[in-house]
Amino acid sequence: MNVAALIRLSRNGTVAGMLALLALCLLWEAWLAPLRPGSLLWIKALPLLLPLPGVLRGKRYTYQWLSMYILLWFIEGVMRGWSDVGTIRYLALVEVALSVWIFVCTVLYSRLTRSPA
Repeated sequence: MNVAALIRLSRNGTVAGMLALLALCLLWEAWLAPLRPGSLLWIKALPLLLPLPGVLRGKRYTYQWLSMYILLWFIEGVMRGWSDVGTIRYLALVEVALSVWIFVCTVLYSRLTRSPA
């Protein structure tokens, strides 16, 4: 597989992962397993919209800081996966998997698009 194909794959993987994580956060806290009725925890999905324009434009700097930023969702998924039971635990594990996917894709994109030394 050539470099251009890997760049395209990592970029598309990042976008798909972010959209899936956004959908998961909204569905989780609004309908699937809300903490309590009327909870506003669905707002945790809104910060995922912040890097989306830069990711869609292919800005390398956005991918670099997104690789650190996404760790917030990883931490939340690990904490809730460890402490909660039932449906919430499985949703948290999906959140962990998606955040790891996004992390890997952003690091790959950042490495492949760096300027040669």
